[in-house]
Amino acid sequence: MTTATVVKDIEKALQSLGVQRENKGSSTGSQWFAGGDMITSYSPVDGEAIGSVQMTTREDYEKVVETAEKAFKKWRSVTAPQRGEIVRQFAESLRKNKEALGTLVSYEMGKSYQEGLGEVQEMIDICDFAVGLSRQLHGLTMHSERPGHRMYEQYHPLGIVGIISAFNFPVAVWSWNTALAWVCGDVCIWKPSEKTPLTAVACQNLIAEVLKDNDMPEGISCLITGDYKVGEMMTHDSRVPLVSATGSIRMGKIVAQAVAARLGKSLLELGGNNAIIVTPDADMKMTVIGAVFGAVGTCGQRCTSTRRLIIHESVYDEVKNSLVDAYKQLRIGNPLDENNHVGPLIDKDAVEKYQAALKKVVEEGGKLLVEGGVLEGEGYESGCYVKPAIAEAENHFEIVQEETFAPILYLMKYSGDVENAIDIQNGVKQGLSSAIMTTNLRESERFLSYAGSDCGIANVNIGTSGAEIGGAFGGEKETGGGRESGSDAWKIYMRRQTNTINYSDELPLAQGIKFDL
Repeated sequence: MTTATVVKDIEKALQSLGVQRENKGSSTGSQWFAGGDMITSYSPVDGEAIGSVQMTTREDYEKVVETAEKAFKKWRSVTAPQRGEIVRQFAESLRKNKEALGTLVSYEMGKSYQEGLGEVQEMIDICDFAVGLSRQLHGLTMHSERPGHRMYEQYHPLGIVGIISAFNFPVAVWSWNTALAWVCGDVCIWKPSEKTPLTAVACQNLIAEVLKDNDMPEGISCLITGDYKVGEMMTHDSRVPLVSATGSIRMGKIVAQAVAARLGKSLLELGGNNAIIVTPDADMKMTVIGAVFGAVGTCGQRCTSTRRLIIHESVYDEVKNSLVDAYKQLRIGNPLDENNHVGPLIDKDAVEKYQAALKKVVEEGGKLLVEGGVLEGEGYESGCYVKPAIAEAENHFEIVQEETFAPILYLMKYSGDVENAIDIQNGVKQGLSSAIMTTNLRESERFLSYAGSDCGIANVNIGTSGAEIGGAFGGEKETGGGRESGSDAWKIYMRRQTNTINYSDELPLAQGIKFDL
């Protein structure tokens, strides 16, 4: 793929999505505010500037919140199925613009074109899920202990939902939240990563058009842009009852403390340190495929990326040798070229952390099986392309205990029963995704039992990376405990209310208490 071809594809995508080279950064729908200083988005693919947005000022933020509050009063009165219809139309818009948005995601973030398309498809899928959900926002009916009484519970919208998303899934995670929040009757304010602001501008353009076509008020979908200081406006704002934040553990702790200080609600999706356990009964072909994609997909920049491979000593050499051979076949380069497996890291800061991690694992006593390094020369001018690496390590190594957002895979042995492997897997502070490769039913059931994986996601005979929207996504421990996407994750976007109706002609008190006047 030539530079000219890339430029042509990006220009076409930007034009199709209504994204300019210079954009205002705060929006309440079709209305955009001028804002403050400019943020320039550079592509890790070639290092070129794609475009810029203006940072949201305090004044702009106040306009956004005031407009969102006003929109909420109307939006909550729209029936849930009608709200679902708006989300359905948004999904149709995504289908029409899938290629353009997928291209922009790939170019601005650096993931492969197929992954960019896959991310947009995930947006479409969660919208479809939300449409069905719009007719199933159900509560429970309970029997009252008092005669002539009926008890039930129902759910009401919260109000404004604040969304802080990360660069690695610049649009999908936003849609996980908004699609559900919208059908629940909430309005949303989104602060995307300052590293990927243009994809957010594109999404805001698409939903704004849908809302305008349906004569819906400004403020149902809002956008603010900037660094962490802009995010702090939301986390400290009592007008935002729920803040959903995706990012590092460090960031999540700051958000959680700020929101908790005002007794708000937070939904946290933070770091992962995900492991695959490989038992003697594993299907080796499936193991290699799952481990390689989990470790190098999105250049190791998924919260579900495979960081650790815990291999039984009896099959350790076989797995190790197969992985080393597989890594020799990886093609690293422009992610818009579908012949390549691995694209760049997001920026040079990420490259420095990758290099520091490789140095650290050796210093702690590890051994590099597949050496890493930064690629240079034609096609690698951005300085963000690195070689996926494999290192033998121990779980207690300081660097292994941390999450490095890069394609580094740590191999370690276990002996004896599968419980020993589970102990190693659980022996980190993160608890997002986990997997076991085995054809042994007893091993798989132990892994999934109360004494097994302590992660929010536990898979058998598939890798750690990726998730379907039908299941609730999230993790335990320092991953934050949040749940997004499928199952009953919708409940966090609503407030629960218990109702009791007395249809008798008396007023009996609960627990048989007598209070005669």
